Amino acid sequence: MIRLFGTLAIALLWCGIATAQLPPVLRDGLNVAHWFRYPARSGAADLCCDLSPGTLRQLRAAGVRFLRLPVQPALLRQPGALQALQAAVRRVLASGLGVVVVPTPLRWNAGDPALDRARLVAFWRQVAPVLAGFGSSRVFPEVMNEPVLTDPAAWPAMQLGVLAVIRRSLPGSTVIVTGADWGGIDGLLKLPPLADPRVIYSFHFYEPAVLTALAAFDPGLERRVLARLPFPVSSVAACDAIGGDARTAAVVRYYCAGRWDAATLAKRIGMVGAWAARHHANVLVGEFGAAAALNVQARREWLSAARGAFTANGFGWALWGYDDPMGLNVSPMAHGAAPLDPGVMQALGWR
Repeated sequence: MIRLFGTLAIALLWCGIATAQLPPVLRDGLNVAHWFRYPARSGAADLCCDLSPGTLRQLRAAGVRFLRLPVQPALLRQPGALQALQAAVRRVLASGLGVVVVPTPLRWNAGDPALDRARLVAFWRQVAPVLAGFGSSRVFPEVMNEPVLTDPAAWPAMQLGVLAVIRRSLPGSTVIVTGADWGGIDGLLKLPPLADPRVIYSFHFYEPAVLTALAAFDPGLERRVLARLPFPVSSVAACDAIGGDARTAAVVRYYCAGRWDAATLAKRIGMVGAWAARHHANVLVGEFGAAAALNVQARREWLSAARGAFTANGFGWALWGYDDPMGLNVSPMAHGAAPLDPGVMQALGWR
């Protein structure tokens, strides 16, 4: 099976082909983490964290153009879940927003590429026919969220095979694809472009994670200390006053030595811009954000700098997320129009 998809990949890859234009609706977006990924109750017909029509109107008026809906595939096994997803897409469209639907399993990489692929194919065989009823102008399927495999080299062929499954129900839709390695910049830069004129390429951006996620990858570090990190870094010496235990202080010094600022972000993001220009590709930043626990100035400056670099390269983008501390941090139990962080909204150019 893997050999078959490898042959298909070779047949379909062609670096010179132009991709779909980035639809205007995919310019300013917002992820909704808890609607179909972390529901607090098990009843699919009574999901806790759905966005009301009033909330959707509020977001549209603020400048949001589309929502990205991560969907936990296991949720679809519950009675009524597929109908609930269909109703959610209809509600988002009725508000004037676009919508991206992306499978986002809680656990990925079973160590068996065939099993991973089978699960992904099963998801799209259920969901793609449902999306077909909404047309292709404001509904966008995304093959997979943050793929990570034991063998990353297997991802391009796997993605092409799943794309073929999506195309059976959605032949004219613009489909969002991504690279391996958690869907980051490095994974995208290694991805051979696809010979499909109706795809857009996605990557996620949380760099440097020591700052944006307060080094969540290492729970042994002192997050309260990392929350004081500056952005931009104007003086390495000033970082010495941040403190922390020996391990945390070493991480602080390493971060500050990198002199992270808007120019550093622009250079890193510009690598994708150069890749896109070479391959006539259009790009969407499917996720980016910075922890609410980070000091206010650094958080706003990082968000503003990242958005500026995305815009300068012609990328669309989606903040992670409406109901997540990396973004607007609205309680997933909130109903109606919730207060939105004015600093974050300003950094994103929203009202």
